[in-house]
Amino acid sequence: MPEHDSLDSVLRHWNGTDDLWVFAYGSLIWRPGFAWQERRITTVKGYHRSLCLWSHHHRGSRETPGLVFGLDRGGCCRGVAFRVAAADVPVAFAALWEREMIDGAYTPRWLNCHGDAGCVSGLVFVLNRGCANYAGELTEESRMAAIRTAVGRSGACLEYVVETDKALRANGIEDCRLGALVRRLAPAC
Repeated sequence: MPEHDSLDSVLRHWNGTDDLWVFAYGSLIWRPGFAWQERRITTVKGYHRSLCLWSHHHRGSRETPGLVFGLDRGGCCRGVAFRVAAADVPVAFAALWEREMIDGAYTPRWLNCHGDAGCVSGLVFVLNRGCANYAGELTEESRMAAIRTAVGRSGACLEYVVETDKALRANGIEDCRLGALVRRLAPAC
């Protein structure tokens, strides 16, 4: 992993006393895996949610890779920003690194997360298009087959896609593309 993507590098300007924010756009919404103090519906501009990463760990295997979400360039993405208490930052961010920074698929960035309660700077895991797991353009058939068949150490890819859609809707967030995909997957759900 490049030094600029290390946890120490990302936290180098943190004073150790301020709470920090993390932006969730996929499974972090419904399974954050860290302690948080507050959650807000926010939007990150310049990126959109996309099933664009092959998963050989969490939602697939080497033999049957699944797909997971990444924030790809262009558009905007509504999600959930979680406020992590300063005292919890070391443990929470270490857990995030172990979960999200497995294959260099993401580049961690501090981006503005815009919401009704104002703007916060949040840690956002943005797609690294140069990573080996970037799925690029897939046919609809390939995408559906991967979602329907892949299972990894965190569970089935289908469950991941459906649960993300449910979590978004439960938070009042509409992702039309994801909703349409889930409706096409309905016979398998």
